[in-house]
Amino acid sequence: MLGIEQELLGDKYLRVSRLKMRPNEAILERLERVIETLQENNQKMGQMLAVHDEKLDKQDRIDAVLFEKVESLHREVNRSTKEIKAGCERDIRLVDNRLRIMEKKMWSIFGALSIISFVVSPVGQRFVSAALTPTPEVSIIQK
Repeated sequence: MLGIEQELLGDKYLRVSRLKMRPNEAILERLERVIETLQENNQKMGQMLAVHDEKLDKQDRIDAVLFEKVESLHREVNRSTKEIKAGCERDIRLVDNRLRIMEKKMWSIFGALSIISFVVSPVGQRFVSAALTPTPEVSIIQK
């Protein structure tokens, strides 16, 4: 179509098309600048994303170290807790055994005091004297 019109109009068409081309050239130049700006921005975004990705990787490594430290402390606290618990249980058993021994001694002393007080009492004296002193045999002398 342009070829036919160009032949019909000749130089006049060239002048008009050049005038029309100038705004198109301006638009093309603006589009090229916009595209270049977008490409620069795209490169900058790529660099920023690379930096952020590196920072995220570094933070992940730091987090892994911190989580390992937390786990290590958790294991140590659990181990210490188990040791403390075992020590407390051992101490409780020792105290319980000592209390049982003291209780046995206390009941032995209580029983001994009960027997002594019974033997010393008047009722106990009659009972003990009857049991310990034999009854005299009555002997009759006959002539």
